[in-house]
Amino acid sequence: MTHFRLQRQAQKDRTGTLSKSLVTLLDPAGVASEGYRSLRTGLLYAAVDAPPTVILITSPGSEDGKSTTCANLAVVLAQADKQTLVIDGDLREPSLHKFFDLPNVSGVVDVLSGEHELLEVCKEPFAGLRVISAGPIPPNPAELLSSGRFSELVGQARRLFDYVLIDSPPMGFVSDPVIIATRADGVLLVLDSGGTSKGSLRKAVRNLEAVGANVLGTVMNKAPKAETGHYGYGY
Repeated sequence: MTHFRLQRQAQKDRTGTLSKSLVTLLDPAGVASEGYRSLRTGLLYAAVDAPPTVILITSPGSEDGKSTTCANLAVVLAQADKQTLVIDGDLREPSLHKFFDLPNVSGVVDVLSGEHELLEVCKEPFAGLRVISAGPIPPNPAELLSSGRFSELVGQARRLFDYVLIDSPPMGFVSDPVIIATRADGVLLVLDSGGTSKGSLRKAVRNLEAVGANVLGTVMNKAPKAETGHYGYGY
């Protein structure tokens, strides 16, 4: 399993308010952005023989920074000339549209209900990166994610893009991440350096392995400044 560390970082967004969101765009020369590029490099070369295309990004608990990691990893993949799609698979409390300042009027739910096609709900915040927001919150998220339509959506995305990143709810609360993991080529687990317990991490890994998911590695988010620029591999 591969492990990475990312430094806690806050930057000003375009409106002048403090944001921890898209540091890879707002501060591309910063330490946090370099951390995301290191994560990209590890992802690109960790599995050369069978590189993953569809990657689920989740976390053992809430507030671990999984959505921030998903958004910034998508940016640096696009910056490396990889055609990248981000899917908001959190149909309960979606947030990815906020990172890219996009409306959440239509999205994944509309594709799964048959009202729209995948490319019809894609938004392109900048060249090389497309985003599908969650859309209207449904009464039955787990059932939708278990459906054949979701498998079809993932399969189509796999054929159209170099990388497909799927954000999901935290693992400690609902079954959605485990369901999505069965459709993905691999899973990245995002951990809070000061908040994620070993017990919750072990439980998350066990639950993923129980359905045959390929855990690519962990991302240690919000690492203290003393560990700036450091990341490591472990298998």
